[in-house]
Amino acid sequence: MTAVNPIRVLVADDHPLLREGIAAVLAGQADIDLVGEASDGREALECFRHLRPDVTLMDLQMPHMNGIDSILAIRGECPDARIAILTTYRGDVRALHAIQAGAQAYLLKSTLRKELVETIRSLAAGRRHIPPEIAADLAQHIGQQCLSPREVEVLQAAALGYSNRDIALQLRITEDTVKGHMRLIMDKLGANNRTHAVAIAVQRGVLEIGTPL
Repeated sequence: MTAVNPIRVLVADDHPLLREGIAAVLAGQADIDLVGEASDGREALECFRHLRPDVTLMDLQMPHMNGIDSILAIRGECPDARIAILTTYRGDVRALHAIQAGAQAYLLKSTLRKELVETIRSLAAGRRHIPPEIAADLAQHIGQQCLSPREVEVLQAAALGYSNRDIALQLRITEDTVKGHMRLIMDKLGANNRTHAVAIAVQRGVLEIGTPL
């Protein structure tokens, strides 16, 4: 790419300060042009349709439509779209979901200033960019059993402080079934107890703190 034909970039994030920071970093790059900004997932999809950027920077957690759903929608309409996830979350499950949805890069916001420009150039050139620490997280858990949707529901309830009895009532299952789910959850996550299981699940991106049942 040259200054005559710059890489056209769209950024989607619900935090204005982060968008401003990205704009400031890209302003000094002659070969990159920030052509649009979006503050939520739906707006990101509309901006992509209108602007057709070369590279889209997408936050994972946004109002109205999250980053994963936005990626799926964009890639459904434009399979060649080049998309990088921007997130504060390192969890391997989040990274896996983003990559499965079609993202070609996964950037932690803490490393943006150092890696942002090079990642944009790599994506525009048709390459992927997965930071070593994210790749290591993914490799560490390859082959491990995933939690079932029901097990995630049980663990989410436990994270919110529900007792086994309360979980059983909430999910309309027996208390013994809840206990069985918890045993399987702890076994799959390699946890010593339910508190440990919740901590591991949050770290790996299986659970989002504050997500209601």
